Amino acid sequence: MKILFYNHTGQVSGAERVLLMILARLDQNRFDHLVICPDQGPLLRMATNLGVAVQSVPALDARFTWRVDRLLRYLKSFFLVIRQLRRRVVSLKPDLIHANSIRAGLVATTATVGLGTRVVWHLHDLLPRHPISTGIRVFAVLCARTRMIAVSQAVAENFGGANSVLRKRTTVILNAIDLESFQPNQTARQRVRDELNLGESQPVIGIVGQLTPRKGQLELIRAFAQVLRQSPRAMLLVVGSSLFNRDHEYERLLRETSQELGISGHVRLLGARNDVAEVMQVLDLLVVNSAAEPFGLVALEAMACATPVLAAACDGLTEIIKHGVNGWLVAPRDKEKLVAAIVRLSRRPMLRAQVAEQGKKHVASRFSADRYMTELQAFYSSSVDSKSKAKTAESIVNPAEATKFPELAKQ
Repeated sequence: MKILFYNHTGQVSGAERVLLMILARLDQNRFDHLVICPDQGPLLRMATNLGVAVQSVPALDARFTWRVDRLLRYLKSFFLVIRQLRRRVVSLKPDLIHANSIRAGLVATTATVGLGTRVVWHLHDLLPRHPISTGIRVFAVLCARTRMIAVSQAVAENFGGANSVLRKRTTVILNAIDLESFQPNQTARQRVRDELNLGESQPVIGIVGQLTPRKGQLELIRAFAQVLRQSPRAMLLVVGSSLFNRDHEYERLLRETSQELGISGHVRLLGARNDVAEVMQVLDLLVVNSAAEPFGLVALEAMACATPVLAAACDGLTEIIKHGVNGWLVAPRDKEKLVAAIVRLSRRPMLRAQVAEQGKKHVASRFSADRYMTELQAFYSSSVDSKSKAKTAESIVNPAEATKFPELAKQ
C-alpha cells in the first residue's frame, strides 16, 4: 500500500513528533511511504534523516479569524497549496493520504476531488466555537472518502459532536511515545542540574511545551509568585519556544511578567531544548497548565521518566491521568488550587514518588509505540477499498515486485 503523509507546516510540535514516530516505525514490507511538507522548518530535514522520501510544498497560511482581509489571504494560501498537492497526488497515485491535521485534511481532501483517493484526517486539535468549525464538519460529512483518527476521546467528541456520520468515521487511537527515549536517568539529572546551577535539594517545577496562551505559562508564572512565599528556594523552568508570530509577543509577556512580579531570578525561560527527556529528570514536578489539551503528550513523557505530573483536568489529560493515583489533577484556571497543589506536592516527596511510580507503570502498559503502531497499521489496512486491499496483498506476497513510488526516480 502506498501512503502519502502530508503535513501543512514544517515546524515541529506534538503532532509532528507523533508523525516522526510513525515514519520511524512503519512496516516497510507492507507500506511504501512518502512525506510532503513545507521546507520552512525542521520537519523536512528530520524526516529525511529517517531515510524517508520527502517532497516540499508551500506552507499553509491559515488560522481561525473573524477578519475578512485575513480570511481572504488564508483562502489564497489554501488554493495555492491545494493546486500543488493535487499535482503530486496525480503523479504519485497513493492508495491513501494521511493528513496530519485538520487543516491538512481540508487541503488533501479538496486536492483529491475526482481522484477517488482515500484521505485520513489525523485529528490532533480541538475545534473552537466558530462558524468555520461548523463548515469544516459539514465538509467532512459530505466527503465520503474521509476517515478520521482522533488522538483522544475528547477530540473525537469535539469533532463529531452529535453527528452520527462523523462519529462512525472517527477512530480513537491514543497517542504514544518511544519508551526507550524516556526513562529515569540519574546521570542526566545530575548533568542538567549542574548545567543550570541548581542545588540538589532545590525544588524545581517545570512546564514544557510551545509558548502560547493555550498552554498556560503566564498563569503558572503568576501562581508561582505565590508558591515562592511558601517555598522561597523553588525554581520554575519554562521549556519551549514560540512558533508563530503572535506567540513571540506572548513570550515577551512572560519575561515582563516575571520581572514585574519580582521573581525573574526564580523563573528561567530555557527556550526549545533537544534534550527534553534529560530536562525531565531535573524536575521534581511537571505542570501541564493548559486551558484546553487535545491529548497531552508531554505528560506521557514526564510519567515515563518517573517525573510526577500535576495537570489541569481538561480534555485528553483526564484520559491519561487518574487523580491521586498516577498523577495529580486540578480545575483548569483555578490559581488558588494550582498554588495549593504545587506547594503540597513540593513538600511531600513520598507522595510524589508514589504517583511517579504508578505513572511510569501506566505509560508502559498503555502508551507504548508498539501498541500504537499495531492499531494504526490495522487502521490503514481497513481504510482502503477491496480493490486496494487486493493490490496490497499481492505486493506482500511478491515484495520484490512492489512499486515504491517509481515516479520519484523521474524527478
